[in-house]
Amino acid sequence: MSTFLLEIVTPDHLVYAKQVHSLTVRGAEGDLGILPGHIPLVTPLQVAPMIIKSDNGATTVAVHGGFIEVHKNKVTVLAESAELPSDIDLERAEAAKERAQRRLQSRGKQDEIDHRRAELALQRAVTRIKVSTKKGQ
Repeated sequence: MSTFLLEIVTPDHLVYAKQVHSLTVRGAEGDLGILPGHIPLVTPLQVAPMIIKSDNGATTVAVHGGFIEVHKNKVTVLAESAELPSDIDLERAEAAKERAQRRLQSRGKQDEIDHRRAELALQRAVTRIKVSTKKGQ
């Protein structure tokens, strides 16, 4: 089966660099599947799990925004942050989810910026929880 090089890069470090068979990400317009030989593409990414399929099975990565750049034999994900399941502290993610939900419920005292920050924090926490609970799959 044909493969392509996938690199996931954050401002801090290289998170992932391996040959893969396919990749599923959530772009600005919805879910996007990438296979070897995909047409060139650059699009922003949403906060969502990314599913990578390789010879070692499926791996899910928590991606928190950024961009994806697709070339024929290489895909680069430039993410604001990205976490492998083994890097996620599930208890911390659950606590962050609860804090964000409380902030959203007390919206009457918040301005729009605080509300948007709470929504993004909730999305990141939910993504981490989803990815973390898929460790054994």
